[in-house]
Amino acid sequence: MEVIRNQLTNLTRKQIVLYTLLILFFISYILFVNYNYSFYKTPIAVIVETDLQETTETVDPFQNKDQVTTQHLTAQLKNGKEKGRLIHLINEYSTSGAYDHAFQAGDEVFVTIDSNGKELTGTIKEVKRDKYLLLMIWVFIFTLLMVGQKQGLFAIISLAVNAVLLSFALDVYIQTSATSLLLICSISAVLFTVISLFLVNGFNEKTYAAIIATLLGTFLSLLITYLVMEITSEKGLKYEEIQFITRPYQMVFMAGLFIGSLGAVMDVAITMSSSIFGVYEENPGISTKALRKSGLDIGKDIMGTMTNILFFAYISGSIPILILYLKNANPLGFTLSINLSLELARALAGGIGIVLTIPIGLYTAIFFVNRKRARG
Repeated sequence: MEVIRNQLTNLTRKQIVLYTLLILFFISYILFVNYNYSFYKTPIAVIVETDLQETTETVDPFQNKDQVTTQHLTAQLKNGKEKGRLIHLINEYSTSGAYDHAFQAGDEVFVTIDSNGKELTGTIKEVKRDKYLLLMIWVFIFTLLMVGQKQGLFAIISLAVNAVLLSFALDVYIQTSATSLLLICSISAVLFTVISLFLVNGFNEKTYAAIIATLLGTFLSLLITYLVMEITSEKGLKYEEIQFITRPYQMVFMAGLFIGSLGAVMDVAITMSSSIFGVYEENPGISTKALRKSGLDIGKDIMGTMTNILFFAYISGSIPILILYLKNANPLGFTLSINLSLELARALAGGIGIVLTIPIGLYTAIFFVNRKRARG
């Protein structure tokens, strides 16, 4: 009877969580996002009619041909003093769609209003995308909860807390320029690691080992990267992509590198720690030598995939600009050096952190396993 009662209690809790999430989804997405026009100060209009007028061909200085199409749109204002009135808008979009795109009936846009007698005219400022963004967030939440369940819930909480902490840390740096960004990011990295791992994995030896391995691996990779940059005088690093900031380039780059490699290092650290403790719990009598061998085999398996993931994650964002440079007949070497120097440096620094974290995580986890054995 006690087992049945516990199962019913767990089922009820799961149902309560599910119904709560469904209610929140219904309120936030179905009701709020579709009727939240009054919360915006900028006028919002919903397009009710589109009319294609003309298409003209253009040629840029690099002799690339494109077509520009002019749309005449009729939209209904949804907020502000002119709420309910129709407004006439003109939209020009190109074939490439890099900075513009075509609109259809039902699309929501932010507009500026120019009163012209009885007829309202205006220009389109931006597309209203909050409903699509919120839908993606809810898909992410439901997927994480379905797969991770309780750990998934804690992962969502840790993600939200870390986002707030990062925002606060950057705000502190912007408001107090005398404070080192690297120091702020170092403190933030410690907080990110502790909060994330404790929330997801709880207070236990496995988490302690993962935290120590994460911090040691991250700080060692940062130290090695800094020493290499000092020895080479940063030759080969092109800071053009961050040239508009008014803070020291190197400090901003190192801070971004620090935060960027932290996630991959944390993943490797918790994988190593969980694997070692998993092997030990399956076979408590296993020797330290056999445990070390199992850990090294696991580390070798994840090392290649994790370094490749890090490489592709950094390089993927540069594909559009690489295509642009190569399309305009820039040499391959020049294109790669200008656009990939910082990305490759980040990927290499993160790769160093991953490789270092594997033995660090292994021996740290074995230390906590042996300590657990000694306690009996």
